[in-house]
Order: sequence, then C-alpha cells, then structure tokens
Amino acid sequence: MNPLPSWRDGRTHTTLLRFVDEVTTPGGPAFVPPEARIAAFDNDGTLWPELPMPVQLHHLTEQWRRMAAERPELAAEEPYASALTGDPTWIASVVAAHYAGDDTPLPALAEAVIATQRGMDTATLAARIGEFFATARHPQLDRPYQACAYQPMRELLGLLRGHGFTTVIVSGGGRDFMRVISEEVYGVPPERVIGSTPALRWDPDRADVVYGDGIELLDDGPEKPLRIWSRLGRRPLLACGNSNGDIDMLAYAAATPGGLALLVHHDDPDRADPAYDTGAEQALSEAARRGWTTVSVRDDWSRVFPSPDDTPAP
Repeated sequence: MNPLPSWRDGRTHTTLLRFVDEVTTPGGPAFVPPEARIAAFDNDGTLWPELPMPVQLHHLTEQWRRMAAERPELAAEEPYASALTGDPTWIASVVAAHYAGDDTPLPALAEAVIATQRGMDTATLAARIGEFFATARHPQLDRPYQACAYQPMRELLGLLRGHGFTTVIVSGGGRDFMRVISEEVYGVPPERVIGSTPALRWDPDRADVVYGDGIELLDDGPEKPLRIWSRLGRRPLLACGNSNGDIDMLAYAAATPGGLALLVHHDDPDRADPAYDTGAEQALSEAARRGWTTVSVRDDWSRVFPSPDDTPAP
C-alpha cells in the first residue's frame, strides 16, 4: 500500500520513502534511534495556505473589526481602518516589507495584535480562537480552514509518526493560535507547537497566566533553530518549509547527519492554491545551491486538499 497516495511517483516521492527506510532500518548505516527522529514543519504555506492572507491574520482582522465597532476612534487608524473596509493592502504591505527586511511599519501591526489579547487569560483566548475556527472559511477556497490543510503533507506527517518520528510545528505564526487547531488538523499536540510568542505574566489574583504588553519573540529566520534547540534539546532530522524565513531551519536539518531538508515550491498556476515565489526567492536559490529537496506542487502532488472522506492526520 502506498503510504503517500497524494504524491506522484518521481524523484521527491522516492527520496521521501528512501529517507524514512534508511533512518528507521535497524543495523543500517543511516539508522537513527526513535528519540532522535525529529521532524520540524513550518505551518503557513507549508502545511496549509498562506494566501490571500495567513489564517491567523484572518482571525485578527475579525477582532480588529469588532474592536473598531466598539471604539469608533480606532476607525481612522491602521490596521483597524483596513479591517473595516476589507482592504488588505496596508496589512499585506507590512508583511511584504518584513520579508524584504524592512520592519519599520511592524510596530503598529504588533501593537494591534497585542491589543486583541492584552490582559486576557490563555483559556479565554483559546476559546475565542476556537469560535473562529468553528465558523470561518477560507475566503477563496470556501472551505473550513480545517479542510485546507495540504493532504500530501498530512500524509507525510502520518508516515513519519508511523515510523517513530516526533513531528513538531515551527512557525512564524502565533504559537497559541496554532495550538488550538494543530492536533485536530495535523495530529501535532499543542506542546509540540513552536511559534511566535506573546509576552505572558502571572496573575496571582486570578491564579492564571495572562497576556501582557509585548511580543516575546518572532519565530522566524535564525530564531527557528534556536527555538527548536531550546524547546527540544535535539536537532531536527527532517525540516520542511516554504519561504525565506525557513532557510535557517532547513540548513539546521540538512547539517544533521542523515538529515533531509524539504522546500515546498508553489509553482502550479492551475490549482486553487495559487502559484507564487514572493517571499521564497532566496529559499529557492539556496535549495538549488545546497542540493535540498524541492517539493513541486505542480509535479509532486496529485491533489492538494483533502476530500470529505479523508480521515484526520494519524
């Protein structure tokens, strides 16, 4: 039985199956014990779509729209003005500037993110995010976000776990946002989600952890290998990403003895999930230069999204 039915036969499919076989065959020259089989995956653009906006940004936009309705004075400020008009241009420009190395407009966006959760306890925010996922649909695919996870990646996650790998998410997205949905969609429990982290504080009166007044770290670029080591104390044997922000994590895995680096390339203009290279130009160049495995959505995936009868990732 083919463990990766949504992957087309070809070099990438063969590479994945050979890699799993080699590192899990006892007595083989490339054998790696189960405790060292760590597989790290970026989320947005790697496990599910990031266009026309990252999923978390959709959730935040809904929160900013609600806040601006409650406090009309916010309507003239960004990103609240964009949220009210439904025009994503300003928000997209901040994200694009970040990927281009310019974080000048980022503080305004960061403050608005913090404002949606300042002083809130973690359970209340998780419940609010859960309410979003109960009703929200991808604006172009018209699917619940739970049904937007890439089926080939769900199969790869399941294959790896079935061979003793520990799968973790390492994303520039918000850690606590992803934790709400990661186990249901990807089979990755919340304690194995690494991401951008808000400031937290202990509230003795409530005997609870609440959100503070800042962002502790942005888990992107070189922060990714640092967070992997800090959280797990192990190097990844496999890493998979799709953007310039994943280069350091991919290099970390590729430098591990027997390691494998995978870069998802959105190169199929005929799929519902559009083709794009923006934000991945350097990663594509590095993958070619270093001999990393590039996953072509056009050539390697026979389908992109799960059908209604597909079971969640095991």
